[in-house]
Formats: sequence, C-alpha cells, structure tokens
Amino acid sequence: MANFTMMNSSLVVVALIFLLSSSSLLISASDSPFILAHKKATLNRLKSGAEKISVSIDIYNQGSATAYDVSLTDDGWSSDIFSIISGTPQPLGKDLMRIGALLSHSFELESNVKTVFYSSPAVITFRMPTKAALQEAYSTPLLPLEILSDKPRESTLDLAKRALAKYGSLVSVISIVVLFVYLVATPSKSGAAKGSKKKR
Repeated sequence: MANFTMMNSSLVVVALIFLLSSSSLLISASDSPFILAHKKATLNRLKSGAEKISVSIDIYNQGSATAYDVSLTDDGWSSDIFSIISGTPQPLGKDLMRIGALLSHSFELESNVKTVFYSSPAVITFRMPTKAALQEAYSTPLLPLEILSDKPRESTLDLAKRALAKYGSLVSVISIVVLFVYLVATPSKSGAAKGSKKKR
C-alpha cells in the first residue's frame, strides 16, 4: 500500500513538472514573432504572344514580438524560362516587422516558353529577440503555372456558373432552413395585436 501511494505521488510530481515546463514553453513561445507569408501569381497573355506573370508576396507578423533582420528570398524563377520586367524577387533585406505588421512585395516576369512551371515557396528569414540563431519561414506554394497554355482561361462568369451548379442546392436548403427558423422565432403581427387588445 505504501509503495502504491509513493508511486502515485511520484506520478503527480512528474505530471506537475511536465505541466509547469509545458506552460513555460507556451509562455516563451507566445512572446515571439510568428511570420506568415502568402505568395500568389496571375498570368496574363500579351498580344505579342508572351505570357506576363505578376507575382506578389504578403508577409505578416502574427506573433507577439518584433521580428528583426527580416529578409525575403524567392529565387526559384529560372532565367531560362523567365525574364524580369519590373521589380526583383529578392527585395527585402534587414527589415524590421513589428507586431501585426504587413510587408508586401510584387514583381513582374515575362516568358516565351510554353511549359508547366512549379514554383518553390519563398523563404523569409528573421531574428527573434530571445534567440540569436536565424529563423526561417516559408510562404504558401503556388499552383502549377501553365505558361502559354492552349486551353482557354476561365472567366469569372464561368467560375460562378460552376460554383452555382455545385453548391446551388446546398445554398437553397440553408436558405429554406433560415427562413423557417426566422418565421418560427418571430411572433406574428396578428398575435401581437390580439395580445395588446386583451391587455386593454
């Protein structure tokens, strides 16, 4: 019996140590920058027959501390396929990002090569106030870019028609349920008028 209670108390001590260490890790992790980056690209066919690629990268600091020496590298654009029209894929160097800050960068490329291109995520490096080592974050990846593709681009109207065909029945069911709940929850005017007459 003594061994059982001794084992229980040691388990409680181990659990307390684990909880205290994990809570201190959470507190230290909460006092740090948290970098999110969204990378997107749009294709635009030019009259010359080339394809213009507009790339934008938005970087957010969603953490609770300032990020120091923030730099961006997006070097996955092969010079065999792309030529730079404006901007550069490596714009940021040693920037400061306060809590809730947003940095945006965009550049334009042009291509005469018909291919499906797979772009790698952009790499953002930064320093934390509590750590000397350089930290890394990655942007969202791009979908494969079909450069100079023969298939026609979908218009917004085509996308809307496809979404309506796919989700139209679900939207109508939800609308009917919401309307039913509204009618049940809202008292009718005739009932309210009868109630006011009875009070008189």
